[in-house]
Amino acid sequence: MRNPLGALLRRLRHEEELKLTRERVARQQREIESLRRRMEELEERAVGGDGLPARPENFVWIFGTGRSGSTWLGRMLRDLRGNTLWNEPLVGYMLGQLYHVRGEYLHDNPNFLLGGPKETWLPSVRRFILDAAAAKFPRHAAVPSRRVVVKEPHGSMGASIISEALPESRMILLVRDPRDVVASRLDAHRSGSWARKGVRPDGREDEYVERDARVYVRDMGHAEAAYEMHPGPKTTVRYEDLRADPLGGMRALLSALSIPFREEDLAAVVERHAWENIPEEEKGPGKIRRKAKPGGWREDLTPEQAKAVERVAASYIERFYPD
Repeated sequence: MRNPLGALLRRLRHEEELKLTRERVARQQREIESLRRRMEELEERAVGGDGLPARPENFVWIFGTGRSGSTWLGRMLRDLRGNTLWNEPLVGYMLGQLYHVRGEYLHDNPNFLLGGPKETWLPSVRRFILDAAAAKFPRHAAVPSRRVVVKEPHGSMGASIISEALPESRMILLVRDPRDVVASRLDAHRSGSWARKGVRPDGREDEYVERDARVYVRDMGHAEAAYEMHPGPKTTVRYEDLRADPLGGMRALLSALSIPFREEDLAAVVERHAWENIPEEEKGPGKIRRKAKPGGWREDLTPEQAKAVERVAASYIERFYPD
């Protein structure tokens, strides 16, 4: 016959042991966290922001096109330990516009700033970017364990130049369904929406659909060309996959780029930036966080508008969204 008192005592002892174990683990975690903070403080004091050169390996570039989820991705990467965010410096836009648009026919002209043999001007582009980062983010740009995440979707036109100038840097090619991108652009530029410039007359969306689709193809074309030639660590991410499994997607992204992370930190960051945790008043139509719904274009675009996007961006839909 079992002794109920003995069983109760054993259970109480077991519960007490579990409690002591949890307390010991929690104490060890606090000690580890305290040591980590202390190491970061010492590291910052060692750097001191006093002119150490930036390391190109510390750069993580996000290329693609606007309204592709780059803000969400950039903020998640920013909030991981050791990272900071350089938000749309437009260095890629500056270089891309100068090289591919204004200087389109001047590539062989030695008088053109970006003309003649690349070895005569690429080193200066490299120094320009590294020096700017060192001045703006001295610790993150120079310390080996830190990173500067550069969110540059609107600078994808200059991505190839940046890749050639900083081949050691990391690169993310962020892809999103062009129909959702165009739908988001249309919403952003409506009267009363969040975009600060380029407001379009209401009721004339059809006039801008093809133009927005061509911008998508232009940006993605430059970003993809840079990605294909880039010799450094790189990875392609579909917004839709990241939205379906943010934790798994971020884990795969960081692993592909050889960026160390702590699982508990990553889980906390993903949870912090989850769509469901954004206050209702900060999301919805007319706001920068609009929908976060892959395939939402079916509700936002007319059949004619969708067909126009599909015609212009057919190659991307066929390769990335065949279904």
